[in-house]
Amino acid sequence: MVHERPSLRLVPEPVPQSATPPAPRLLGAVELLPGRIRAAVLTVAGRVLERAEASYDASVPDPAEIDAALARTARVFTARPPVGVGIAAAGLVDPDGGVITEVNDVPALHGYPVGERLRALTGAPVRVEHRARLQVLGDRWFGAGRGRRTFASVSTGAVLGVGILYEGEVLAPHGGRSGAHMTVSASGARCTCGARGCWKTLATTRWLHERARTAGLGPDRSLGALAGRDDEPARRVVEEYADNLALGLVNVQQLFAPGLFVLHGEAREGGERFRALIERRLRSGAAGVGAEEPRVLVSGAAVDDVALLGGAGLVLSHL
Repeated sequence: MVHERPSLRLVPEPVPQSATPPAPRLLGAVELLPGRIRAAVLTVAGRVLERAEASYDASVPDPAEIDAALARTARVFTARPPVGVGIAAAGLVDPDGGVITEVNDVPALHGYPVGERLRALTGAPVRVEHRARLQVLGDRWFGAGRGRRTFASVSTGAVLGVGILYEGEVLAPHGGRSGAHMTVSASGARCTCGARGCWKTLATTRWLHERARTAGLGPDRSLGALAGRDDEPARRVVEEYADNLALGLVNVQQLFAPGLFVLHGEAREGGERFRALIERRLRSGAAGVGAEEPRVLVSGAAVDDVALLGGAGLVLSHL
């Protein structure tokens, strides 16, 4: 008698299903400027989900005001914790130590350990870099520089600087140089750094307001107000301001021929005429055989987040 072996029926065990899908990875970014701190939570695609902003008195030498402003903006990370935070800081920084080493206009930021402070507030890894370096990366990853290996990203307004991407590499040492203190006039005005004739002394909001004041152009001396006027004195001031901005950019074009210059900040207020003035000055002053003809774009974003995007990109690049 032959006994048949009972057949075995293999039934796959059910795969346990998670009640909720895993939370998406979020990125944190902070922009630290003289008198102002901005923070944002972003997706890995560069979309801002939430933001915060706080101001502080840049003239006070006590860093307690900066600590308080940083704490107020860092609350944006409480409900949506990021995997890391990238800080875009004005002035010179020590990226390895997470320290701001020097900001001429803000004495309290000299030696300020921003990385340590923000880690204590968020519990997340923090990376610090110079704002101009991160700005050009923000444009490369998420802005007008996408798809290009060489271009320049320019901050205009109270903070002046240029970040340069050349053949896919950022042309600035870690900790940064923005070009604001390159000499453009040997006998020019004294700069906050102590030198004379820095580009910053001719091409920032401070210069524009002072020149408009001496020209008797009334209480509203913003670039937007001046560019919207039809009188000759206002036109002359706006044209001179455009020339001053182009003066530094001509040097950048002569050295590196980035071709594309993406302007952020105050330049947006000047409108198409202001953009065209800078582009025309660049094309007339930066000849070069075989070089791409200089072209100027102005960021059209209502809220300019390029430095925050660069901070997010800094985190992304280290994941």
